[in-house]
Amino acid sequence: MKKEVRGKRIILREQREEDVPFYTYWFNQPQVMFQCGFEKPTTEEEMKTCITVNHKSKDSLWFTITDLDGNLIGETGLLRMFPAWHQTDLTIIIPDPEMQHKGYGTEAIRIMFDMAFHEYDMHRVSIGVVGLNTDALEFYKKIGFKQEGILEEAYYYNNEYSDFVMMRILSHEWN
Repeated sequence: MKKEVRGKRIILREQREEDVPFYTYWFNQPQVMFQCGFEKPTTEEEMKTCITVNHKSKDSLWFTITDLDGNLIGETGLLRMFPAWHQTDLTIIIPDPEMQHKGYGTEAIRIMFDMAFHEYDMHRVSIGVVGLNTDALEFYKKIGFKQEGILEEAYYYNNEYSDFVMMRILSHEWN
C-alpha cells in the first residue's frame, strides 16, 4: 500500500494511531453515526484496533484525508477489493460540516477512482448510501455514480427504517 498520495489540495496518507482521537470524536456524533450506519458509539480503544488491525486487511486500502498542512479532514478507502471480478467498494467520510462542500471529497474520490481503475485494474467501484442521506446521494450522482438498486427499508437508525441505495461507476464511465 502507498504511504501517501498527494493531490492538489489534499493528501491521502496511511492511517496512524495519532488519528484515533479525531475519528473517535467524529464517529460518535449523531449525524455522522446516522450517515455511516454506526449502530453504537465507539471508544478510542476500538478505533485504535480498527486503524491498526482491521484496516490492514489484504482486501482493503484505507487512507486518512488531510489538507496540505496535515490537518485531518476525514477518511477514504477501497473495501472488499476482489481482483478476480475486478470490483471494489468505496468508502469516504468527511465528518466535520465545516470541511464539507469545499472540494475535498471530490478530489479524494477522483484519486481513489484513479487508483482503483488504473493501479488495481478494477472495472467497477460501488458504494452504498442511506436513502435519507439525500445530500450524499446527490453528491455521488454528481461525481459519476449511477443508482443501480434499492434495498428497501434495509437500514434502521433511531427507530426509523430507510432504504439503502446501491450505486456504482464503471471504469469506462470514468475519464
